[in-house]
Amino acid sequence: MRGTILLLAACAAPALLASEAPTIDGALNSLYNFDFPAAHATLNSYIAAHPAEPLPYAFRGAAYLFTELDRLGALESEFLTDDDRLVEKTRPQPDPAVRKLFLQAVDDAQKRAEAVLKSQPNDRDALFAMCVVGGISTDYMALVEKRQISSLSVAKRANTYAQRLLKLDPKFYDAYLTAGFSEYMIGSLPFFIRWFVHFDNVQGDKQTGIRHLELVAREGRYFGPLAKVFLGIINLREKRPQETRRLLAELVRDYPRNPLYRKELEKLERKALP
Repeated sequence: MRGTILLLAACAAPALLASEAPTIDGALNSLYNFDFPAAHATLNSYIAAHPAEPLPYAFRGAAYLFTELDRLGALESEFLTDDDRLVEKTRPQPDPAVRKLFLQAVDDAQKRAEAVLKSQPNDRDALFAMCVVGGISTDYMALVEKRQISSLSVAKRANTYAQRLLKLDPKFYDAYLTAGFSEYMIGSLPFFIRWFVHFDNVQGDKQTGIRHLELVAREGRYFGPLAKVFLGIINLREKRPQETRRLLAELVRDYPRNPLYRKELEKLERKALP
C-alpha cells in the first residue's frame, strides 16, 4: 500500500510542477490586476526558461509602461477623455529608472523578434511581438513623453506588422487590437492631419475600429481586457456611459485586485444617481 502511494505521488509531482510553471497568461493576469511586481516575477521566471522568445520581453515592456502610466494618473478616465489634457504642452517627468528598463525591454523584444523574422518571415509570435512593441512604444511616446505627432510613425509601423499577421492568420484575434486602434485613431484625427497620414489597410473608419476592438474583447487571448478598457474610453467619448459601466463591471469582476477599474466604475455609478 505504501509503495502504491509513493508511486502515485511520484506520478503526480511532475503534473503539479507543470501546473505551477510560469506563463505569459499568468503574468498578464497579474498585470491586469495592477500587481506589477507579480507580473515581473512571472515574466522573469518565464524568460529564464525561454530566453530566445521575443513576446515575454514585449510584455515586460508593457508592465513598465503601465507602472509609469499609473504613477502619472494617465489611465484615469478624465485624462483619457480630455483632449486638452492629452495634448497639453506641459510634459510630465518620466521616471528615469523605469524609462531605462522600458527601453531595454523594448530593445530586447525587438532584437529577438527581428532575428526570428529574418529566418522565418511568417512567424506569428514574432510578428505579434512587434505589434506589442509598437503599441507600447506609441503609448509611451504619446502619453508619457507627450510626443503625439512623433508617435504616429511608430503606430504606423505597429499597424504594418498587425496587417501582415492578420493576412497570414485572420483568427489571430489579438492583432485586431492594433488594427482597430489604428482605425479609430486615424478616424479621430483632424482632417488636415489625416491628409498626410497613411496606414496600410486603414481607412480611418471609427466604426470599423470599434468592431475590431469588440472582436478582441470577445476572442482575444492576451488583449481581451485591454480591448475592454479601450472600448470603455471610446464609449465615454461617444457619450455612451452605460456601455462603459457594463465593461467596467466585467473588468472589476475578472480583476478584483485592480483598484482603478473599481474607482472608475464607482465614479460612473455616482454620476448616474438622480
